[in-house]
Amino acid sequence: EEDINDSNLYYRERNRALIYKKPTPVQVVRVDYPRRGKAKIVEAYYRTPSTTDYNGLYKGRYIDFEAKQTQNRTRFPKYLVQEHQIRHLEKVHEQGGIGFFIVRFTSLHETYLVDAMELIAAHAEGEAKSIPYAWFRTHGTLLKEGYCPRIDYLRAVDEKYLSQDSSK
Repeated sequence: EEDINDSNLYYRERNRALIYKKPTPVQVVRVDYPRRGKAKIVEAYYRTPSTTDYNGLYKGRYIDFEAKQTQNRTRFPKYLVQEHQIRHLEKVHEQGGIGFFIVRFTSLHETYLVDAMELIAAHAEGEAKSIPYAWFRTHGTLLKEGYCPRIDYLRAVDEKYLSQDSSK
């Protein structure tokens, strides 16, 4: 997520996109005040499951996506994708927004952008508890990593979603 946050900051500073990390809703239960002006949260719980990690605007289009990572070299565990995230990204798709997953295979140093509806279909398919790495190589777009932006996912968004808009 840090690499995506850095990329989003780069995009905002150059007026390319307005994409932000969504805060996770937390219910604060107990706070200690060791001294004036120094409050410390000592007990808190997640209120409700959040939707996805990031959302915003790019070239007049709404974008919403979830970032995941795995250390597994050959498979992506399905349990990493939550049911509420699936439902949310299906609604984004229904409303004409751009929804996708960014999946990093950390041990391979590879990061893919995958359309939400394709990953959701693969997630629902069969009894397997994971999606093979080869599936991502076939269905995903390998993201270029560099210095600025750290992960250039907007290039993949242009190719996968917005190049179709200009051909209409």
